[in-house]
Amino acid sequence: MYYQSILTFLLFSFLISCNNAPTEDSNTAITAPTEARTKEATPTKHKNENAFVASVEEAHQRAAFLGKKAIQFDIVLTFGGNERLNGTILTTTDSRQGLITYKNGQKVYYNEDKVFYSPEMENPDRVRFGAYTWPYFFLFPYKLSDPGTNWAAYEQTSLNDKEYLSQKLTFDAGTGDDPGDWYIAYADKESHLIDVAAYIVTSGGSTQAEAELDPHAIQYKDYTMVDGVPIANTWTFWAWRKEGGLTKELGGATLSNIKFVEVDEKTFVAPDNFATI
Repeated sequence: MYYQSILTFLLFSFLISCNNAPTEDSNTAITAPTEARTKEATPTKHKNENAFVASVEEAHQRAAFLGKKAIQFDIVLTFGGNERLNGTILTTTDSRQGLITYKNGQKVYYNEDKVFYSPEMENPDRVRFGAYTWPYFFLFPYKLSDPGTNWAAYEQTSLNDKEYLSQKLTFDAGTGDDPGDWYIAYADKESHLIDVAAYIVTSGGSTQAEAELDPHAIQYKDYTMVDGVPIANTWTFWAWRKEGGLTKELGGATLSNIKFVEVDEKTFVAPDNFATI
């Protein structure tokens, strides 16, 4: 989805290939709308004064979050028992720029719709996919009112025997690479923090009907306060069904050393020998 709203999410075509785990080139991929990658995430008036979006963004302290320049965290992510990512992610809070530093020293930079990666890295399609996906999922609660987003009531408020506040997110035509994607956000009725976000992915030539045969969800857990902003320290990925809820665990991630940091114009400039996609 080219246009941010970086996290087009592209959360910045958001995931991974192994047994029962999402793959970048299948309907089960976890991806982030591209509009999320390239749109500027500055505070705006909530579309149609949507009370759900306003309450969730207030709970997540969106204004305070966007008042910071950048945020950094370590992440270990696995699918099907296999480690898929072990490293550090640095992203601007508006999602326009980012840097992933892997444990082996390899790096991936993104700057809006451009991705730069260490020349020794293989499979550039997967590199680009990962560059936007993981930051998008992290930034999702702060991108609910980005340009091109549309929210509507969702009738199913119960998920795995718990009652939630819930709404469905769709995107304007022309927003990102895959405007046919949708998300269903489930917010805790007391805290208004995002607990679960179900979604489909239409990248790779899949139709919306095909993608809806196998929707997935990310569950945000273990919120802690970082400079007054609540941030989930644990993600769990699930198969999701409208009637059955979260049905099968697919993978997860642990986040640590989360902190807001200062960056400058040189932070996200890749070395001259880096490859570009």
